[in-house]
Order: sequence, then C-alpha cells, then structure tokens
Amino acid sequence: MKRLEKAIKIAKILEDLYPTTPIPLNHKDSYTLLVAVMLSAQTTDKKVNEVTPNLFKLADNPHSMSKLNIKKIELIIKQIGLAPTKARNLHNLSKKIIAEGGMRPDWNFLEQLPGVGHKTASVVMSQWYGIPAFPVDTHIHRLASRWGLSKAKNVIMTENDLKKIWPKILWNKLHIQIIFFGREYCPARNHNMLKCPICSWASTRKRIKFEMSL
Repeated sequence: MKRLEKAIKIAKILEDLYPTTPIPLNHKDSYTLLVAVMLSAQTTDKKVNEVTPNLFKLADNPHSMSKLNIKKIELIIKQIGLAPTKARNLHNLSKKIIAEGGMRPDWNFLEQLPGVGHKTASVVMSQWYGIPAFPVDTHIHRLASRWGLSKAKNVIMTENDLKKIWPKILWNKLHIQIIFFGREYCPARNHNMLKCPICSWASTRKRIKFEMSL
C-alpha cells in the first residue's frame, strides 16, 4: 500500500474512533494552556492536571506568576519531572510575556519564551488559536515510524513528513487523535502489533516481527 493510501485509511480509522478531541490538559486560556503544555514535558498529562489546580489558584496569569517566588512554584509542581527547571522557566517566561505585551498567536514570540520549544508552541497555536500546526512529540514520532509514514530520525523531520501526507485542515485534530490512539491501542512496550487496529496492517511484517521479539 502506498504511503498516501495508508495515511487516508489511518485518518478514517482515527476519525471513527475519536470524532471529538478534547484537549487532555486542563486550561482556560492561551496562557494556562502554554503553562500546562510546558509542564507536560517528560511527565504525564494526568500528573500535570493534578498540580495545575493549586498552581492556577495562586497564579493563572503572567502577572501573578511573575510575582511568585521560584521556590514556591517549584514546591507546587514538585511531583512532576524537572520541577526546578520548569519553575524557573515559568517565572521567566511570565516576565517575558508581560514585557512583550501579552500572549499572541506568533510563532517567533512563542518559540523564544524560556522553556518553550517548537512542539509546545505548536500545541498552543493549533489547539487555542486554531492555526494549522502538527505538534510531534516522541509518541507521535514512534507511531509514524511504526505505521511506515516516516523514516525520519527526529521529531522535526517526522513533522515535515506528516504535513506532506495529510491536508492542513486535518493537522490540528489528527495530532490529538494520534495521541489518544497511542494511549489506548498502541503503547511503546508490550504491544501486540498483530491485534492493533492500525499496526496490524500498516506496519511491515519485518517491523512487526522485530517489535514482537523485543
């Protein structure tokens, strides 16, 4: 099966499984979404959703966050990975946002904020501002490889590959759908690819044999 045909079939399966795609991170505006996504690096959305209520009670906007002591922020988010670094970045990016006049849908503005890379900026642009983007994390990178949609060695290259095979109008939703699918059907380890709704036909026999032997 050609890659484009495979992509069309995968998109249909994902749409049937996940016709609605609520954002898994709790937030109320672009700033709180930015904070939640930044905190989610190297931890789970569930864990982030456990710490953000207490954090947002004290600071749900750049002005309040910039006034919090970094150690105070760290104490609130200590359950998640890289808490010291993330606390410092939260404090500094909040000051930067204030200095720049507030949040706005601008790639350069978002990507130069402390602790905010391309993936985090892409999530905010796509899920809050509705601007077409295809955020690719290590999980989507892994699934794209499993499904034979990309042979890229890094997430940026995988993002470029996926943008070429799916129309722009689908990007924002597909990003969430793939994440949902990965969690429910396609885990990184102990995955029975022969029973997977997508891997069972999209992956090569060689790939299935290799992963099943791990």
